[in-house]
Amino acid sequence: MNQPMNQAMKRVITVTPNPAIDLSYHVPGITPGASHRVAAPLSRAGGKGLNVARVAHQLGHPVLALAPCGGTAGAEFAAELLSSGVPHRLVPVAADTRRSIALVDTVGGETSIFNEEGSPLQPSEWQALAAAVVDALDGQSPGVLVGSGSLPPGAPADFYPALVRLAHDAGIPAVVDTSGPGIIAAARAGADLLKPNNHELLEATGESSLDVAAERLIGLGAKTVLVSAGADGMLAFHHAAPGGYWAARLPEPLSGNPTGAGDAGVAAAAVALADGITDIPTILRRAIAWSAAAVLMPAAGEISPLYADLEDQLILSWKETL
Repeated sequence: MNQPMNQAMKRVITVTPNPAIDLSYHVPGITPGASHRVAAPLSRAGGKGLNVARVAHQLGHPVLALAPCGGTAGAEFAAELLSSGVPHRLVPVAADTRRSIALVDTVGGETSIFNEEGSPLQPSEWQALAAAVVDALDGQSPGVLVGSGSLPPGAPADFYPALVRLAHDAGIPAVVDTSGPGIIAAARAGADLLKPNNHELLEATGESSLDVAAERLIGLGAKTVLVSAGADGMLAFHHAAPGGYWAARLPEPLSGNPTGAGDAGVAAAAVALADGITDIPTILRRAIAWSAAAVLMPAAGEISPLYADLEDQLILSWKETL
């Protein structure tokens, strides 16, 4: 499934400001309040941007993953990332890298996720992370800059807008996948693509309908908004196509582990933008196919080789808004 590395391909640079060691437990049925005997978890260096980089790297695209890393957990994080073969650059910090736990119920078909909040970074550490981004953009063949995930407590309010500005100064697109006020801030900064899920979009904007909420982000300055909408698939809104949106979905929802599905969709969009693809339906189709293929895998950061078959099954339509 891996494609040969093409030196002419532009690099996907990801920034994960609040990374985590992802622990995935597979449990044959979960009973609240009961004890459960489980196998050792799958442990990976994770966080949304790391998952994006892993998926793009799996499919043969050049990547560089940037993240802060610290403490005993950080040493484990760094060792696993090194063994993965994903090109990366870690910024040393004093705070311990957090952990994230996914409990995958293999009987009930549901996944419960427990995310630690993360620890604050020092101002000098934020400056070092920003400097690593600048260095990466000055390096070999940058194609797109992706900022993904939550921010730890005390993070600069303009962290994601600053990434957008750095990308645009380098002449490349900026993709942001975050929640809360960060979505609004990234839209105002002119992000080329935002990728919230339906709940994040409604919560951030205070709107009650997805189309109104997405159009609000575009009105603030975002160029494209991709929205994960669960069983309804994925929606794409574009600043040059007012009055409607594209919707894509599979004929039937897939069962599996949804952890990292949204990140795989971001990876697809980022790879497309890095390759110079700007056709929104094409980006949408790839994003939902890769996202669906991630559901078929046991852990975040990888997709099933069935992604091309899933793309062939997609139902794509144009929906007009009132």
